[in-house]
Parts: sequence; C-alpha cells; structure tokens
Amino acid sequence: MNFSSNLIKDTVEAFAALPGIGRKSALRLAFHLLEQPEETTTEFAEAIQKMRAGIKTCNTCGNLSDEDICGICKDPSRDSKVICVVEGVRDLMAIEDTQHFRGRYHVLGGLIAPIEGVGPADLTIADLLQRATQPETQELIMALSPTIDGDTTIFYINKQLHERGIDVTVSNIARGVSFGGELEYADGVTLGRSILARTPYKG
Repeated sequence: MNFSSNLIKDTVEAFAALPGIGRKSALRLAFHLLEQPEETTTEFAEAIQKMRAGIKTCNTCGNLSDEDICGICKDPSRDSKVICVVEGVRDLMAIEDTQHFRGRYHVLGGLIAPIEGVGPADLTIADLLQRATQPETQELIMALSPTIDGDTTIFYINKQLHERGIDVTVSNIARGVSFGGELEYADGVTLGRSILARTPYKG
C-alpha cells in the first residue's frame, strides 16, 4: 500500500495495530477522520487520551472505573451475598449485558496457566479469599471460561477456601457454554441462562 503522505501512513498503521482492524479498514477509518470537522477529530483524540490517563481499577472488585470504587460495588441495590468471579473485565461486561445477574463481581485478572508462567500470585486470588471471609458473602459463582486453565483456577480457589476454613458456597455456571470456548464470545441468552442454572462445585 503506497502513501503520498507519511501522516496518513502513520495513522493507518496506528489503526491497523488494533485487534480486528486490517490495513484496508484502517485506511477507511483514517479517511473518515479526515472528512470530519477538525473539532470532531480533536474530541476523538482527547477521549482516548482521557481514558488512558484517567481509567482506574476498582479497589474492591478489579473492574475498570472512573473512580476508586466502581458503580457496581457502590450500588446498594446489588446483592452483596453473591460474588461472580470472572477472568477479566470483558467477561464482567458480557454478564452484565445479560441483565440476569444482580450480585457483585471479582475480576481475577487472568487464569492460572503454568505453561504460560501464570501462577496464583499473579492473580487477585488473595483478595478474593479475603472478600470470601466477609460475613455477608455466601456464594462465589465461578464464571470462568470452560477450559483446562479455567477448571484449574476453580479447583485451586476451592482448595484454598477449604484449607482456610472459609464456609461459602462455590458454584459453577451451567455448561451451556461449550468446553474450550471463551466466555466473552458466548451469546447473551446462553450466558444469562448459565448464570441462572449454576450448579454447586464439586472438587
């Protein structure tokens, strides 16, 4: 792809570096921005800069937020007795979109994956165990992707709960989500039903 302008080339390459964006799509985006009023492109660039500079991680659950505590954790209408444990924020958002869950969340920040060098200490499992000791916590829903790493992570957390004498119910989302699939790509109906039809975890 030949460019008559290095500025356009740099913009195309920046867009093309985003996931799911090829060079032709990147070129269309670059030309679209050129066709907009200058204030529109300025607002677009400022929105990205503000997001990158101002985004925070919720001190309670690990969700992304504008403040130290996210809106879900501050919402008094949410059920504090149930914590839905997810791998990442995108999984949290996928479950929220189903509108079937009104409890709270805990974002692990990944899954235990020994081959990739990811161990329990690299995740927020210690924080989860601490939250599980709170008197109001009655259930942990393990809404992790149905993979070997997901099952390994669930097993480890359940083992830690038992060893520490933490008495909470541990449940799995129903296997309407196919084994080996990624949770964030499951359709909303299937994901929502899997939350409602969760089953007790038996390690």
